[in-house]
Amino acid sequence: MAWSGMTSYDLGKPRQRMGLYRTVLHEGLRDDLPRYLNRDLLLQLWPVLRTLVGRTVRTVWEDAFPQLASRTRAAA
Repeated sequence: MAWSGMTSYDLGKPRQRMGLYRTVLHEGLRDDLPRYLNRDLLLQLWPVLRTLVGRTVRTVWEDAFPQLASRTRAAA
């Protein structure tokens, strides 16, 4: 999934955890999503994570999971 750069992540480090989630959102296949993403952590990270992904990725995820969009509004 990570075509260049980091190929392993220390999830105890916030920047690396954010990097992994960004990579999975951009490059992950359907089977990768439940393997690498945790629902509660995604909701927690989303207000910042949504600024690190492209508009298309952000729109697809927020349309598919309205709780992400509502999480963003609550954080504002």
